[in-house]
Amino acid sequence: MNKEQSFHVDTQRTEHANTVYLHGELDLSKVADLRCVLDTFIADTNRKLVLNLNGLQYIDSTGIGVIVSVLKARDVLEAPFEVQEIPPKIKRLFDLTGITPFLQPNEAAGKPQARVH
Repeated sequence: MNKEQSFHVDTQRTEHANTVYLHGELDLSKVADLRCVLDTFIADTNRKLVLNLNGLQYIDSTGIGVIVSVLKARDVLEAPFEVQEIPPKIKRLFDLTGITPFLQPNEAAGKPQARVH
């Protein structure tokens, strides 16, 4: 696996948001690494949690499961969560699995358009 395909995460903390940038290929072998990073931010309800997927080249069902679990956790905490810069091929997967509506912020209310149960 070359450097472009290997999975890694960068983070940025600002006054209003914690942003997690995903790069490379996210699969079963890297899900635990991502969970470790996200666990440090999930309970921080004072800041929006943002996943930026611009550098993500591949995601499998376990990676999608991590995003759904974060979405559910943030929903329970009534804390803002947003997924940004979704590459077209990743968005197609999200569309096929039906999670896209949950990832799009409702600008009027500042909350997700649909609640996760």
